[in-house]
Amino acid sequence: MLASLLSAFKIPELRKRIIFVFGMIGIFILGLHIAVPGIDKEAMEKLFSGGGLLGLLDVFSGGALRKFSIFAMGIAPYINASIIMQLLTIAVPSLEEMSKEGESGRKKITQYTRYLTIVLALFQGGGICLWLAKSGILTVSSVTFPMIVITLAAGTAFLMWLGEQVTEKGIGNGISLLIFTGILARMPTDVAQVVEQARVGAVNLFDILLFLAIFIAMVLGIIFIQQGQRRIPVQYAKRVVGRRMYGGQSTFIPLKVNQSGVIPIIFAVSVLLFPATIAQFAPQTGTLGSVMAWVKDIFAPGSFWYSTFYVIMVVLFTFFYTAVIFNPVEVADNMKKYGGFVPGIRPGRPTAEYLNKILTRITMAGAVFLAFIAVVPTYLMNLTDIQIYYMYGGTSLLIMVGVALETMQQIEAHLLMRNYEGFIK
Repeated sequence: MLASLLSAFKIPELRKRIIFVFGMIGIFILGLHIAVPGIDKEAMEKLFSGGGLLGLLDVFSGGALRKFSIFAMGIAPYINASIIMQLLTIAVPSLEEMSKEGESGRKKITQYTRYLTIVLALFQGGGICLWLAKSGILTVSSVTFPMIVITLAAGTAFLMWLGEQVTEKGIGNGISLLIFTGILARMPTDVAQVVEQARVGAVNLFDILLFLAIFIAMVLGIIFIQQGQRRIPVQYAKRVVGRRMYGGQSTFIPLKVNQSGVIPIIFAVSVLLFPATIAQFAPQTGTLGSVMAWVKDIFAPGSFWYSTFYVIMVVLFTFFYTAVIFNPVEVADNMKKYGGFVPGIRPGRPTAEYLNKILTRITMAGAVFLAFIAVVPTYLMNLTDIQIYYMYGGTSLLIMVGVALETMQQIEAHLLMRNYEGFIK
């Protein structure tokens, strides 16, 4: 692996991309520590000491929410905007047609997603500021309030731009890498917390060893599922074009067990955090306060209902996103157009039905496994009394392993394309 890493830096283009990614991550980490003025730091630390929803939100912002920095809202508004636009693309015929127009259509949808991100960021930033101001944690005036809201929205917009730049000029998915970095930034704090718990006797050596063993087993399981695939054999018939003969070769269609990667996990967390976030910032008095308290209990990270909804959302979004990125009918039509067929299956509609059947089965297996991994760490932490929030509910663990694998695979592709030995054996 070290030899492969050295090989990666020998390729000028790949070296440039990797250095660019590290540079953008450095800017992101710097922004995590630029605090918005007027915040009571001690009160914020006390507010976040209980973990829960705010602790989970802070994990995905890389600790920016606890510090109330310019990146306090993280990339969550962009993720929510992406979910809304993908749902609208299916529901609204004009957007569906636009998505089929190729590169120009995708650019228009991306632009609409950016506009919606700004709207959601302003709404969310305003809600956070109002709640903190009413709690006496943030000192604002009629002049500073809109400035702080605009600053928070600008921070989200900058992260959105940063992620797009990493995707275009670097390695891997930029948005996923920013989330990965935000989670990783909390790891030293959580490890130090475990060391302190062990020092004072709150946890024993057996609990730590049990936690590490199950943790490693889950990582291996995630890698196994993420890399697993079903290869559908495809045979191309021989055809004569002019004086040349084409076709006759055999290949395969790799259907991954988890075709959609970590996107369903990110979508599921964003959807689940939305009602709890609204309840957290809503008035806590009267009938509305009682309803909001009930919503917070239902969607509290680690609760039974949160885990249940989380499992359902992971499964649903896995199937949804797989359907978005892989169309069996389109694949079958392209195979038929170029003289390809699955041995024993007629071209056209029977091939599409066969592919859909296989895809549904393996996607269900992958989705159930990911949902299982997502909720196991919650009960593991309750069993061992080790509270590591960067893997709260398994969400962070899934994202970290998934993003690391996707990034490594892109580096692998660059190495193999230039006849270098890759990571994966």
